Formats: sequence, C-alpha cells, structure tokens
Amino acid sequence: MIPAVLYAVPAFLLLIIVEALSYRFAPDDDERGYELRDTTTSLSMGLGSQVIGFPWKLATVGLYAGLWTLAPIHLSPGNWWTWVLLFFADDLAYYWFHRLHHEVRVLWASHVVHHSSVFFNLSTALRQSWTPMTSLPFWLPLALLGIPPWMIFLQQSISLLYQFFLHTERVNVLPRPIEWIFNTPSHHRVHHGANTEYLDRNYAGILIVWDRLFGTFEPERATVRYGLTKNITTYNPLRVATHEYAAIWADARRATSWRHRLGYVLGRPGWQPAR
Repeated sequence: MIPAVLYAVPAFLLLIIVEALSYRFAPDDDERGYELRDTTTSLSMGLGSQVIGFPWKLATVGLYAGLWTLAPIHLSPGNWWTWVLLFFADDLAYYWFHRLHHEVRVLWASHVVHHSSVFFNLSTALRQSWTPMTSLPFWLPLALLGIPPWMIFLQQSISLLYQFFLHTERVNVLPRPIEWIFNTPSHHRVHHGANTEYLDRNYAGILIVWDRLFGTFEPERATVRYGLTKNITTYNPLRVATHEYAAIWADARRATSWRHRLGYVLGRPGWQPAR
C-alpha cells in the first residue's frame, strides 16, 4: 500500500519552486521567504519521514484490520454518510493527536521537528517527524467504529494534502465564512508562532471549528515570530529529529526521583519540579 501523499510529492516540489520564485519577483519585506540551508533541512526531514513512515504504515495495517474485524458493525464505503462520518472523525482525531503532541513532552519530542524552522513556507510543511509511532493510538477508534482501514489511511492522506497549502505567508486572510469554518494559512501561521499569545493554539487539521469548540482558537493579530521559544541552532537533520529526545534523557538522568523523571517525560514541555 503506497500512501497517497507520495503521489503528490512532485507537485509539492513544483509548488515550492513556484513559491520561492514568487519571493524573488514579488518580494515582501514582512515575509521571511526561503533560506537554502533551512529549505534543504526541511526537504531532508520530509524524505526521512517517508522512508521511515512507509514501512511503519504497513506495520499498522494489521492492527487497524484486526480492530476493524472486532467492530460490532462494518460500515460500507458505498454509503455517502460513511464518508461524512470518516471526515469528521478523522479531523477530530487529528485535533487531539495534534493537541496532545503539544501538551505531553515525550509526544512533543516527535512533533517539535515540524516547529523547528524559523521560516514559514511550503517547504516547512515537509519538515516532518522521524518517529511516526506516536500517532498510532489516535486513529484506532475509527477502526472500532467499523470504518475500513484503507478509508482511514486515505482520509489521513487527504488531510495532509490539505495542510500542505496552509504553510505559506503568500496567502492573506480569506473571506470570513472560510476563516470561521476551515483551517487557513492565517490560522496556521498562528499555530507556528513562538509569540506568547500564539503558543499552543490552532491545532486544526481541516476544520478550525474544533479549536473554537475546545477553546484553543487564536486569530492572527500581531506579526508572527516563527520557530520555538528557544530555537535550535542546527541544520543537521538527525539532530533536528532527535534533539528533544536527547534533552528529555538528560533531564531524566539528572532527576532525583521517579516522580520528577515522569514529570520530565509526561509533563508539559518546559515542566520543572516545584521548588
């Protein structure tokens, strides 16, 4: 089974080139644009994520299929409402996957890769984790709902395709009905912001309504400062992929109790023992 996203890679690369050229011929002093080393790192992270992610997807097929066989009902892909249910269930699963990957440090260690660039462009969308295993639990309930595994994987790919186009400064605020319902470049710029007011906001995949419902929505107001609260100073893909795991290990080794060790691993990013 080949992930649908792989078929879109040539289009991704072409659009990255087009966007990069747009900065050359229509520069904007308020936008960061591209930087060669940063873009190379993002593309390297994307390649690595596909190399690791492909066999991992194959490994998860059996688990999804096993849970699907245990489901009390099996939903037919021939029913339109099965697709509607899948769309909303997948998007809600993505919201909680994304939110918890910001709120639990060991999960953040996987996701921080995507936030490690101080640039925000289409190549940033490809800066993906090399540890996709942390996403496994969040979509298992969909198989138990009776949704065929191939449909789950397809909808995940559709969501990722949609999110690729969110990583741009070249699109301003869209008409209000779109901004109210859907995740947009404006909303996602906020999500990538290191500004205090933008931290841990706008976790949406396709629909921004989950953030509005669960109180994590923040509109784009102040100019966004991209990256981390403490940026890493490396373009080495291996270090980008593993730096937070190394930091967790170092903190856990220094901890004086198991309670503190668990706090460093399972607490929020930045957690420290009470003094």
